[in-house]
Amino acid sequence: MLIKTILNRIQKYSSFIYESVSMSEEGQVIEVQIRPRANSWAICSGCQRPGPGYDTLPARWFEFIPLWGFQVFFVYAMRRVDCSCCGIKVESVPWAQGKHHLSESYKWFLARWAKRMSWIDVAKAFHTSWENVFRSVQMAVNWGRDHIDLKDVKAIGIDEIQWQKGHHYLTLVYQIDEGRKRLLWIGQHRKVKTLLRFFRWFGKNRSVGLQFICTDMWKPYLKVIAKKAAQAVHVLDRFHIMSHMSKAIDEVRAKESRELKAKGYEPILKGSRWLLLKRPKNLTDKQEIQLKNLLQYNLKAVRSYLLKEEFQFFWDYISPTWAGRFMDKWCKATMRSRIEPMKKVAKMLRRHRELLMNWFRAKGQFSSGAVEGFNNKAKLTTRKAFGFRTFQAIEVALFHTLGNLPDPEMPHRFC
Repeated sequence: MLIKTILNRIQKYSSFIYESVSMSEEGQVIEVQIRPRANSWAICSGCQRPGPGYDTLPARWFEFIPLWGFQVFFVYAMRRVDCSCCGIKVESVPWAQGKHHLSESYKWFLARWAKRMSWIDVAKAFHTSWENVFRSVQMAVNWGRDHIDLKDVKAIGIDEIQWQKGHHYLTLVYQIDEGRKRLLWIGQHRKVKTLLRFFRWFGKNRSVGLQFICTDMWKPYLKVIAKKAAQAVHVLDRFHIMSHMSKAIDEVRAKESRELKAKGYEPILKGSRWLLLKRPKNLTDKQEIQLKNLLQYNLKAVRSYLLKEEFQFFWDYISPTWAGRFMDKWCKATMRSRIEPMKKVAKMLRRHRELLMNWFRAKGQFSSGAVEGFNNKAKLTTRKAFGFRTFQAIEVALFHTLGNLPDPEMPHRFC
């Protein structure tokens, strides 16, 4: 089967003809000569209307999808159009946009491979540049964002990830509806203004239609959600609550370990960090024995651990009323424990009591479990970020990986 036959089968352009196919003198490049059909008018690149030809420019090369490891180029002499609306304009061709030397098919080919490998690996595999891969992914993301369907978004999760060195954060908003989970929006920083930009982009009508919002206890998020989506059930997720308790336990353990060492006591708490932070069901047999021995001591770290494990029963309640009574009792006992880091956690729970009860009003069906899963993928994307030095680049990469964006209908998918 001739290459021209294959091209006509998978990439046919009605107003153009594949005239000839040849191998370059170097033997590593396939050249496909293209010419316009007889009596066909060129399309103005300004208004997209047909018009008579004015003259012909020197031939341009457009890179197409590689074939058997050989680079493939379309060679075509662009016509200029004498357009009645726009004047003299270079024609628009269906296989490439503007002055780009990559064909649209090749861009989509690179963009799809960029979901499977890092961008630099894609560039090496197909003998192109990192910039070409980036522009291809950017094209795919822009097309997908322009055609995104935002109907029936009822539940969203909001969280942040650290980006670059220092205190640089990205605010990420995900759709977490059952059966449709994806990245919806990315913003720089984690300020009030950041989340306000999301709600402006999302639109007032869609914001009013939100039923569930899952976040952590970051104050700017709480403030904006109360203003822009007050009707939604705002769920403070258990993952973030328990992470605060784990940090408190670790603080108590570290301080108490130093105090015991200073007083010359046996280093009982040495190597106990993960014994106190892991759930009992996740401990190894050896760790179970070590924890059992540690629990015999009346230490603040041990008492903090027992308070944390007692609080786990909070999530087993069904009724918000009974859950609230349990939490009040737990907070009262914790405030009497004289363990300052745990007392801070109890005060935090009291401040956010009403929002914590929303976990039960939502019947536990919406949590940041999906959000944390997405965040882990986002962090992996940033770690693989060869060349992602700008917000624009990381935004494109995250949408490409996590956005579940639509693709255009094409006569043939190459990957």
